[in-house]
Amino acid sequence: MLKKLCLLLVGLTGLAAAAHAGEAIKQLPVPAKEGGLPLMEAITERKTTREFSAKAIDNQTLSEILYAAWGISHDDKHTIPTSQNKQNLNVYVADAGGVWLYDPSQNQLKQVKTEDIRPLFATQDFMKDAPLTLIFTGTDAKNSPLHAGSAYQNVGLYAASRGLNNVVRAYFDHKAVAEAMGLAEDEVIVSQTVGWPYM
Repeated sequence: MLKKLCLLLVGLTGLAAAAHAGEAIKQLPVPAKEGGLPLMEAITERKTTREFSAKAIDNQTLSEILYAAWGISHDDKHTIPTSQNKQNLNVYVADAGGVWLYDPSQNQLKQVKTEDIRPLFATQDFMKDAPLTLIFTGTDAKNSPLHAGSAYQNVGLYAASRGLNNVVRAYFDHKAVAEAMGLAEDEVIVSQTVGWPYM
């Protein structure tokens, strides 16, 4: 009996270790918080551009995109306001490596799916080469969309400052994306694709 119990414990420990080992975490570099265009110039330059090269977004740039969207800036506050300080927004990254949930407190990405779901967003030809799409989700039908709007506006301003192209889109199958992401409670609100222009 004791031998069987020991074998069971060893097996469970092995399963736990395997599950932990399969959980990919991507630590992002510290985002640069200085430089770029002055605010009024960035506002003037901000635009929607439906053209993306396949050039990958490097981790430094990705860190700054996510910081602009939903990072922690000071006093444990996010870089955007939230209604009644509910903070009910999640930001995911869909890239060639799968789907990643952004953890702003640790400035890291946690992989939630290994499948590349970007084809679900390719409902228009200009999306075929896009390297990265942000997916904004939330549980509050009234306030989460407001928070997503603040987040994607910040990203749009960052993109203008860095010479990146971006487009905010809701033209995709929200239910199919939510299922592919394995969302249990959150609803998909909107997406924002970011990428480099053709050189």
